[in-house]
Amino acid sequence: MADHPTLEVRNLQTHFFTRAGVVKAVDDVSFTVGRGKVLGLVGESGSGKSVTGFSIMGLVDPPGRIAGGQILFKGQDLAKLDDEAMRKLRGNRIAMIFQDPMMTLNPVLRVDTQMIETVLAHEKVSEEEARRRARDALGMVGIPSPEERLKAYPHQFSGGMRQRVAIAIALLHRPDLIVADEPTTALDVTIQGQILAEVQKLTATTGTSLIWITHDLSVVAGLADDIAVMYAGKIVEYGDVGEVLDAPLHPYTHGLIGSVPSRNRRGEPLRQIPGMTPSLLSLKPGCAFRARCPRAQEDCGAMPDLKPWLPGRLARCHHPHLDTREEAA
Repeated sequence: MADHPTLEVRNLQTHFFTRAGVVKAVDDVSFTVGRGKVLGLVGESGSGKSVTGFSIMGLVDPPGRIAGGQILFKGQDLAKLDDEAMRKLRGNRIAMIFQDPMMTLNPVLRVDTQMIETVLAHEKVSEEEARRRARDALGMVGIPSPEERLKAYPHQFSGGMRQRVAIAIALLHRPDLIVADEPTTALDVTIQGQILAEVQKLTATTGTSLIWITHDLSVVAGLADDIAVMYAGKIVEYGDVGEVLDAPLHPYTHGLIGSVPSRNRRGEPLRQIPGMTPSLLSLKPGCAFRARCPRAQEDCGAMPDLKPWLPGRLARCHHPHLDTREEAA
């Protein structure tokens, strides 16, 4: 078991079979997350990043289903497990933090009831021990007076505090893997910074691996070890987070970074990627980004492979920005 990375996703395909046709929300996605490492999964809305997270957790509802590929958690293929086996792992060895904390919290139950039940569902410990762990988890995410706050209902917390409780529940069992789906998007910057610091501390001290799904490149820059950029259901760039953000290879990554306000000179109009994300129902053959791409040429009518262009750097592109370093100078 020790030889396996925490998570290895190989050629994952998650499709939604609708009346209008098949939506390939995740199409041939592969990545690896080592022990104690953080992978940033970034892209626009509709790029398939959240569906990738739900696929790992076994939470894709009909008409969606995993149509192919493997999700190897410490060498065990999660895609082959039945519901009961997944339930034993979910919340125990793998946990998810949702964008909306009320997807985790039951509004009519006190916080202590929910947290204690979560501990007892997976471990045979006394209720007193479960309460102590719940209290410690609340303290870990920076909730003041955790003993008193355990007795509160979710509606008695602010939105930021509710999200902290949801994160504390995910941390209860010190899982091997956490999938975080934009968990700090709705929080103010100060709270976001505190939670990111706690998450970094957790991965460093416990070896928990983390997939952080977001559209915010500034969060990924300070948190992740590696970054995977998704577009139209596919990974278009993959590599070390510092290298990718300093010198992106794929024109889409280039456009994403260029559209961050702080990268524009004062008084200049914001740079933006022209056009819209294509509908996954009517994708034309070839590179899905070519209609919006300033570097598109005739050969982009054929789908490029995700292949290495530089050491440790992958891009799905026929004409990558290999000259980015000169451009940045």
